[in-house]
Amino acid sequence: MPRLRLSIPESISAHKHKIAVTAASCTAVTGAIIGGIAATASNANASTAPVAHVARIAVQAPTLPASPSASASVTPSASPSSAKPTPPATTKAAAPAPATTKPAPVVTHVDPYAGLSAYQIAERIVPSGQFGCFDWIVTRESGWDVHATNPSSGAYGLGQALPGYKMASAGSDWRDNPVTQIKWTLNYMDERYGSPCSAQSFWEAHNWY
Repeated sequence: MPRLRLSIPESISAHKHKIAVTAASCTAVTGAIIGGIAATASNANASTAPVAHVARIAVQAPTLPASPSASASVTPSASPSSAKPTPPATTKAAAPAPATTKPAPVVTHVDPYAGLSAYQIAERIVPSGQFGCFDWIVTRESGWDVHATNPSSGAYGLGQALPGYKMASAGSDWRDNPVTQIKWTLNYMDERYGSPCSAQSFWEAHNWY
């Protein structure tokens, strides 16, 4: 196959050598620049690449979802909707105390006349309007001596009951208890004469009652 030859004008042919030199120079310069850049880039990459890559990874690394093992170790907090409400505390009514049987109180007899004389006791038993007449008769019969005894008749006590055991109707302690003797004598005056003062009137008229 015949080769195609191109005819180059003289003007271009004259500069052909210059172009070749210039091209060679450009090639050398370009190679030197590229080599320098490559060397610099390699040094720069060697010193900054890890930092740049680490920074890029830290910025661009997506947030990975928690692994099943990690999520399984975390106890999820109960949501308001799933939490069961605590029922209000109920106050139980206090049970009534069992009825207790109280022992019957011990009644102790208190003698209202303890420490009093026969005269003072009579003041509390005989009606106030009749006490003067009662005192007048008893003073003449026994002188307010509970144990006074008539040697001839055997009459006994404050009112000189005859016989003395008649006063047992007022109490079995008639021999020594002035209260028993006063109650019996007052009752005798009321039943026989109507009152101590009527008994005094009879005594004054007959010197006995």
